[in-house]
Amino acid sequence: MTDKIAINHVTNANIYIDGFSLLGRAEELELPQVKHKMTEHKALGMVGTAEFFSGVEKMTCKVKWASFYPEVLRKAANPFKTVQLQARSSLETYTGQGRVAEVPVVVLLTAAHNDFPLGSYKQHERGTPESNLSVYYAKMEIDGNHIFEFDVLNNIYKVAGEDVLTTYRLNIGA
Repeated sequence: MTDKIAINHVTNANIYIDGFSLLGRAEELELPQVKHKMTEHKALGMVGTAEFFSGVEKMTCKVKWASFYPEVLRKAANPFKTVQLQARSSLETYTGQGRVAEVPVVVLLTAAHNDFPLGSYKQHERGTPESNLSVYYAKMEIDGNHIFEFDVLNNIYKVAGEDVLTTYRLNIGA
């Protein structure tokens, strides 16, 4: 039995801030990388060293804007307010028969701007300011299926809909 090769491909997206579409206004969105904090364990009698999960590193994201947009700048200027950032894209699947599927990918973030992008000016070139954000909440769904959800302030970590911190929260009385 041979396995068919299927290639998944995402080539474009749209960004929303607080429900407002920013279609065509961002050049690039760098989503957070969920980096697990691992603690090393070694002890007498063990022939090796192991690492175990002990938390999640801080999450950040970056948006490179195509120009200056007042609706973005007003939100970026206030470090005390979070924004609801949504990225929507289309995941295309290709096989030897061409494109065989096209499903939505939705990433939701709650984040706070940690800088104010005044940008730079250069003759005959457009300004492309960047926003750097601290992410407190992240969720990803593909074709309506839950992939991942992490909420740092509420100790929620879900993978494929399963809350992997349920026992932890019970143990600490939360």
